[in-house]
Amino acid sequence: MDDHHGQPSTLVISQLPTDQWYASIGDNTLADAIQDRRMHNAHRLQLRGESMRKILGQLTEDEHLG
Repeated sequence: MDDHHGQPSTLVISQLPTDQWYASIGDNTLADAIQDRRMHNAHRLQLRGESMRKILGQLTEDEHLG
């Protein structure tokens, strides 16, 4: 993240909500630094709805490959 800070268009995707990053990273200072760089001038998109894995998991093998 530090190398991309201030550069055009960096896309970051996470399955963890940002409020769970601190526990996942385990170091509050490092988590603060990452969050500060990531959230400054960021456009956040929160997706809603069922997981595509869950939806695709309900398809039969033929439907999935078709």
